[in-house]
Amino acid sequence: MDSLWLEYIWTLLILIGLEGILSADNALVIAVIAKHLPDHQKKKAINYGILGAFIFRFVSIFLISFMANVWQVQAIGAAYLIYIGGKHVYKKFFQSETKQKDDRTDKDRTDFWPTVAKIGVADIAFAIDSVLAAVALAVTLPDTGLPQFGGLDGGKFAVIVIGTIAGLILIKFAATWFVKLLDKRPGLETVAFLIVAWVGVKLAVITLSHKNVGILPEAFPHSTVWTIVFWGVLICIAVIGWFLSGRNISKKS
Repeated sequence: MDSLWLEYIWTLLILIGLEGILSADNALVIAVIAKHLPDHQKKKAINYGILGAFIFRFVSIFLISFMANVWQVQAIGAAYLIYIGGKHVYKKFFQSETKQKDDRTDKDRTDFWPTVAKIGVADIAFAIDSVLAAVALAVTLPDTGLPQFGGLDGGKFAVIVIGTIAGLILIKFAATWFVKLLDKRPGLETVAFLIVAWVGVKLAVITLSHKNVGILPEAFPHSTVWTIVFWGVLICIAVIGWFLSGRNISKKS
């Protein structure tokens, strides 16, 4: 019995670390979407985003066998993230400064609730990816004999829930930190949108490798090659962007 609980504790620690990694891009998306709001609304939008992430993740735990087959949700999430990232980069480098100022003025008038709704769309896509990863890790554990929840052994279910809650706590702190960083270093905004678009590519890869789509091998999103490529590109964008963020590299018009 002692070895069983040690295995559970070790798996839980691994899951919390994994959720921390998966939560980083979710937190960045929340921060980027909420960035244009006034300070008093920004914090509320992040809190609602965290609440939405919790609801979608908790529901996904019970409906994961169904949600795992609804590849369209992640396809929509991928398209949305690529769209908002690409749209920002296009405006930054190909629109005149006058048009950019007009767009920023319009954005300042954006309502609070539509922004929360945008965060919710992203949360749904991230929830499926996060819970699928948690379930894949938890199902390898031996049964504890505890009552079942959500079609899973009680011990396995508890590991998933605890890992999910830990991930949400990390999202909360990370999103708040990202917002503060973007406020202190506005030049990183374009870098953040590039990363958001690249995260959209990650969701697109997951969609294309879904068993009901079959364009990419099903195991590809979790392969060593793709993991190295994804994190390598993301780190390059972040590092290069950090050094260039102090300069005005936008197109002059």
